[in-house]
Amino acid sequence: MNQLEHPAGTMNDADYRLIVESMRDYAIFMLDPSGVVLSWNPGAERLKGYTTPEIIGQHFSRFYPPELLAKEWPRHALETARDTGKFEEEGWRLRKDGTRFWAHVILTRLDGPDGRLRGFSKFTRDLTERQQEQEKLRASEERFRLMVETVKDYAIFMLDPSGHIVSWNAGARATKGYEATEIVGKHFSIFYPPEVAATGFPDHELKEAYRTGRFEDEGWRVRKDGSRFWASVVITAVRDASGQLHGYSKVTRDLSDRRKMSQLQDENQRMNNFLAVLGHELRNPLAPIANAAEVLNRREQSPAIQRLSQIMLRQVRQITRLVDDLMDLGRTTGGKIRLESRPVSLADVLEEAMESARPAVLAKSHSISLSGDGSQPWIQGDRARMVQVVVNLLNNAVKFTPPQGAISVSLESEVEDALIRVRDNGPGIAPSALPRVFEMFQQGDERARALGGLGLGLTLVRQLVQLHGGEVTAHSSGIAGEGSEFTVRLPRMAAPVVIGSSAETLKRVLIVDDEEDSAETLSLLVEAMGYEPFSVSDGFRALEAIKSRHPHVVLLDFGLPGLSGLEVARRLRMEVADPPPLVAVTGHGQVTDRQASLNAGFYAHLSKPVDAGELQRILDKLLG
Repeated sequence: MNQLEHPAGTMNDADYRLIVESMRDYAIFMLDPSGVVLSWNPGAERLKGYTTPEIIGQHFSRFYPPELLAKEWPRHALETARDTGKFEEEGWRLRKDGTRFWAHVILTRLDGPDGRLRGFSKFTRDLTERQQEQEKLRASEERFRLMVETVKDYAIFMLDPSGHIVSWNAGARATKGYEATEIVGKHFSIFYPPEVAATGFPDHELKEAYRTGRFEDEGWRVRKDGSRFWASVVITAVRDASGQLHGYSKVTRDLSDRRKMSQLQDENQRMNNFLAVLGHELRNPLAPIANAAEVLNRREQSPAIQRLSQIMLRQVRQITRLVDDLMDLGRTTGGKIRLESRPVSLADVLEEAMESARPAVLAKSHSISLSGDGSQPWIQGDRARMVQVVVNLLNNAVKFTPPQGAISVSLESEVEDALIRVRDNGPGIAPSALPRVFEMFQQGDERARALGGLGLGLTLVRQLVQLHGGEVTAHSSGIAGEGSEFTVRLPRMAAPVVIGSSAETLKRVLIVDDEEDSAETLSLLVEAMGYEPFSVSDGFRALEAIKSRHPHVVLLDFGLPGLSGLEVARRLRMEVADPPPLVAVTGHGQVTDRQASLNAGFYAHLSKPVDAGELQRILDKLLG
């Protein structure tokens, strides 16, 4: 039998050699008992880079990198294979060109027929690509682990399928207060308030996450110290490629601050709504009282009646000022106040403010003076609001200065700013109260609180000044008689060129109001101002009267039967070629109401009760 002939079902040496020689994905070679290479297949040549003549007779240790040679790793491998029959490992090996590859190695002991060691077979496979992918995966997992562990704004941890905690990051420690050693292994229901945990809600969350893949919720949770926080929670089911559940990831964020802010915003909105209703309900009954008192004050009456009418007017103005302060404060704190942005002469502002405050000044027999450095500074802003600022400062000075006191107002200019100073010689402000003088509902010491009021005026001053880009400060020694000084600092602008205008002379005034007392007293007031009033009580009659009697000015309420005041204004623009100027006289005094007036084409918006001086100025300007 020649070497290719052999019994069926058996293989000879040539067959085995053929198999080994044909394998190119594996390096297969023989070593003698000392580790010298005895054979070399094509797979070994491709993998390691050596040709057969180059490597036969060389020691296999040349395939090992220096760090393994230093540990005598080749000798350890041979000894292990000799003693146990096999050595298997994965590790770095070297090619001929010095490059490294990750190898899977099997070293097997070969014995002869007599049982004595003849050498070793060595199988090597290149697993570099797999190792690189595993390294990338490990690096990615490590980066993700570090990211999760170091995140402090979110509590991120894993639960096993039954809801027990198996991991814990820095955010979880910061949010919930537990160290990992304290909490890992505990059921996550420990974070729920007792009344919530008792309902089985934690298990419900896991069931929903299991069923749909994800569960999201907001609610109260409990820290280690027992304190509660408002949490946003997302629980996600973690499954492998086959769909097998491995547990749940849980991400929790503390939203307590956001919830508080939301509650404050809701409360602020409710307060604004309440103030709007309150303002409207107070203004409507005040309007006829103020109108009647003003009419009595303008007619020849007995001294007693005149004094009573003046008392009524002062008290109505006081209530109106409190209502206006409440409304304005609600708008400024809610960020809803809108300022005009026009050139404003501060000299004109002071003149108008002093005129408005004069009745209060005279009532307490104060003296008031105006001084300055001769400059005429202008600012960019809202004239009416700046008048309001100075009037509030003057009213504050009047309120806290005893009768026959002195109040001084000065106007000065610096390089970039204009300064308004209001000073009095009253008791001053106690040093302990001075830092809080601009805070809401603060009225300083007992002397100030005894004088009444809500403590809103100076708060409103500060907010209006800040909206103009300025600042207001208060100074007082706290010594009686030295008084206090308030300084308003505002950014200046160049004085504009003012172009004059003329107005047409007008006389007839239509009053549209469905409240009989308001309409009657307002008519008497308009008549006392020197104009001819007539009135109607609903929107349709207003349209007819405007078309038939051609009034020169219309004082128009918003809330009317038939057509609202805004609807009357809209119809006029459509049906009348040259409609008369409209002035809103209404209990609706919100910013949105004023904006609605402007959008509807109203010339001015007056809130009830009407300020007689302001109405006089408007009518005089429109009617000549």
